Amino acid sequence: MASAQIGVIGGSGFYSFLDDVTQVSISTPYGAPSDPIALGEVAGRRVAFLPRHGADHRYPPHRIPYRANAWALRSLGVRQILAPCAVGSLQPALRPGAVVVPDQLVDRTAGRQRTFHDAGAVHVSFADPYCPRGREAVLAAARQQDVAAVDGGAMVVVEGPRFSTRAESRWFAAQGWSLVNMTGLPEAVLARELAVCYTAVALVTDLDAGLASGEEVSQAEVFRVFAENTERLRTLLVSVVAALPVNRDCPCSHALDGIAIGFELP
Repeated sequence: MASAQIGVIGGSGFYSFLDDVTQVSISTPYGAPSDPIALGEVAGRRVAFLPRHGADHRYPPHRIPYRANAWALRSLGVRQILAPCAVGSLQPALRPGAVVVPDQLVDRTAGRQRTFHDAGAVHVSFADPYCPRGREAVLAAARQQDVAAVDGGAMVVVEGPRFSTRAESRWFAAQGWSLVNMTGLPEAVLARELAVCYTAVALVTDLDAGLASGEEVSQAEVFRVFAENTERLRTLLVSVVAALPVNRDCPCSHALDGIAIGFELP
């Protein structure tokens, strides 16, 4: 049976990761995932790759089948997810091309299906949304690759698909938040509800609208900067896969301890 231990969910411009792959189509109680999942091997580890928006970028951020994606990956055996994503910078020190390993999230989305628990009182801890072991692995791999990855920062996730107004951007920055993104939620919380480790690897593609007077964010610029850095990001992720612990000893693996959920996990 097809299986993998590690999942990589590729963001805008990151539509492939593995060589010599087997494509598998998965059905879930929440519909089909964004695309067939590519299975392959990296550094001796079985890896599943899924393009978040679909290989043809047909899903805008508010229409991505987040629940199906998370469920499909877990059903293949995935217990650790790496999530590269494009982000805007809310702080002048974070310039386009910077790699950031965020440690916090702020949810400004609306109307998304953000939980598997549609009935009953089920409350999963989410104080620290990212896997501490995953973050350590990314930072260690970045040092090995001589990539100046920024350790920590809060990522605010907006509904999209529009970019922020200047007032919104300045408000986010005034709170001390570092990054703005459209896909980090509910992806991270759904992984937590399945007791799957989740680690974001953020690539800064632009300065958000409130940082530079007279400039504004454009889709073309975001895609251009991400494309220029895709190979660097791919190389980093290969090293991260090798650095992830084989045996999980993080809080993510115990997220459902003592909680009665209303369905059987895949």
